[in-house]
Amino acid sequence: MTIEATVDGTVIQWRDRKRYLWIIGAIVPLIPVGIWGLFALTGSDLVWFFGPFFVFVVIPVLDLIVGRDSENPPEELLEAIEADRYYRWVTYAFIPVQVAGFIWGAYLLGGGTLPGIDDPLSVAARIGLALSLGMVAGIGINTAHELGHKKEEYERWFARAALAQTFYGHFFIEHNRGHHVRVATPEDPASGRLGETVWEFMPRTVAGSLRSAWELEKKRFARLKTSHWSIKNDVLNAWAFSVVLWGGVMIAFGWEILPYLVLQAIAGIWLLESVNYLEHYGMKRQKLASGRYERVNPSHSWNSNNIGTNVLLYHLQRHSDHHANPTRRYQALRDFKEAPVLPTGYAGMIVLSWVPQIWRSVMDKKVLDHYDGDLSRTNLHPRTAARYERTYGKVGV
Repeated sequence: MTIEATVDGTVIQWRDRKRYLWIIGAIVPLIPVGIWGLFALTGSDLVWFFGPFFVFVVIPVLDLIVGRDSENPPEELLEAIEADRYYRWVTYAFIPVQVAGFIWGAYLLGGGTLPGIDDPLSVAARIGLALSLGMVAGIGINTAHELGHKKEEYERWFARAALAQTFYGHFFIEHNRGHHVRVATPEDPASGRLGETVWEFMPRTVAGSLRSAWELEKKRFARLKTSHWSIKNDVLNAWAFSVVLWGGVMIAFGWEILPYLVLQAIAGIWLLESVNYLEHYGMKRQKLASGRYERVNPSHSWNSNNIGTNVLLYHLQRHSDHHANPTRRYQALRDFKEAPVLPTGYAGMIVLSWVPQIWRSVMDKKVLDHYDGDLSRTNLHPRTAARYERTYGKVGV
């Protein structure tokens, strides 16, 4: 499908070459159901771990094979491209499939059987299924991220539904009103610091994001001169979605599934926060004479045009444009030449982050190159400051 507009008598046309690839994102929640077929064919418990295999092996390999797409839609067509409702229906379709897949998975976790699954799953198979559900949940958080930024109220409620599986409903509050304000500063719990490992980052970002979301809502209700202990509190009403979803499946399939529900939630949150870790790793907005931080610009986010991960995550890797235009829909996000570029897509970079020594050997040099070797301009982890000073020179004040 070609989108066109006439500007000053000139017809401008553009065709999205990834248009029908975006549907893949809506199919991802079917991965746990697809594993059923693999298990019926093989009888191997290993197939229940296909979700992590897909995210951390299949997608990085596709990124390498398929390559990159740096094409930007014309500025004159952005409004028309955003108005194309096909793209938003792709994200809407994700949510009912996600919820249905979650309930289907909970049934199996509770000991249910199906054609080809004659006996209740083993503990190992249930762990694999929970991790596969967690991969869907993590990608579901990204779908919530896309919808939670939109002006339409119903899309923000869709975001709450997508977040229910992980009990992480406070994310869209902290992300929109916290992270987007403090991004690439030492005060932001969701921006990775130079020298900080992903294992150190995880507890800092999870606790810091929860604390931030709660404080943001408390302040909002304080301005309204009313109690924040209200169903209108967006943290509480988002969590209510999870209470209903989790409570419903435990009533239906037994409380014994609770450990697996927790495991899949942890896996989903871990996938999300791993992405947060790398999106702004080492990036720092400089302070102005006024004491305020400079405005966010493309140099403060790591970008990637790898097609595999971009299709999976709705162009999240064009992160610079997302921070410049938070309400812009994914299909209209642009690549900026001045933005720093990751060696590969997010999926492959997450795998790299598992081994801090390898991560640092690749990324720390890139951060320093980005800042022309000036360590004082980076978002440096306090624990590693002395070591980095010895290696790269003294940090400025």
